[in-house]
Amino acid sequence: MVHIENLVKRYGELLALDHLSLDIQEGEIFGLLGPNGSGKTTAINCLLALLKYDKGKITIFGQEIQPDSYELKREIGVVPQQVAVFEQMNVYENIDYFCGLYVWDKKERRNLVEEAIQFAGLEDYRKMLPRKLSGGLLRRLNIACGIAHKPKLIIMDEPTVAVDPQSRNRILEGIKEMNRQGSTIIYTSHYMEEVEQICSRIVIMDRGRSIASGTAEELKKLIRTGETVRIEAVSLTEEQIHAIRELPHVFRTDYEDLILTVKCTSANHNLIRVLNYLQQQGVSFGRVYSELPTLNDVFLEITGKELRD
Repeated sequence: MVHIENLVKRYGELLALDHLSLDIQEGEIFGLLGPNGSGKTTAINCLLALLKYDKGKITIFGQEIQPDSYELKREIGVVPQQVAVFEQMNVYENIDYFCGLYVWDKKERRNLVEEAIQFAGLEDYRKMLPRKLSGGLLRRLNIACGIAHKPKLIIMDEPTVAVDPQSRNRILEGIKEMNRQGSTIIYTSHYMEEVEQICSRIVIMDRGRSIASGTAEELKKLIRTGETVRIEAVSLTEEQIHAIRELPHVFRTDYEDLILTVKCTSANHNLIRVLNYLQQQGVSFGRVYSELPTLNDVFLEITGKELRD
């Protein structure tokens, strides 16, 4: 559905996109991850023909997109990170306005607006102005405005930023329902658990390039971390920390604020080996956690950066 080939975009001396290539298949919920400055927003703006790029090729539905590709853009919906609605219009009027950019027939548009209102759970708020809405409801309005015309391709840029858990769950369930109804979705987020929950395939970007891609499980197999052991309220000497680092299958230890974090490769009995050592040393400790690798581990190990930086 979307083909990006060797895309290059420069801002003066800054290389924002460095021969980026991506293929997004019809029916996917495609996760696009990357730290700030990795090129995600630039790639999306090029994809929408909002930015000119220096080199490369972009096709959507088999057609090369141009700024005046209006028929093509009718099949695309965009939910931006920054809420983009009109403060002087109420909920219904906002959705009707954005839907009207693509659907001119009033009867058809009226039905689509009602569907979007019900889909976003805004039935009780249709006459309210945006400034009267909570953060979660405002996000839902933002989504309704972007998807009311039933696009085949939907681009969602961090749609759950700063919303309450109830609204976040509703938004995520809504995204999965849109996908079941036939929409292909490009999804960016700083919340790894969301991406792992809903995305069928994920690409990690850094410095304008795709550096890893696959399902969540495939990405986890690319990294060294197989298990993370975390032990709270434990008092250790430098010698003991060094000894734990020398245990079989341990490749990294962090010790801060009386919390010991031990990174291990995939192996049996990692937790037991660490606890046995502490018991042999007569070291008391509090709560103990053992976690399999997460997407956050993948991201940190591949990029060396915190996603929320």
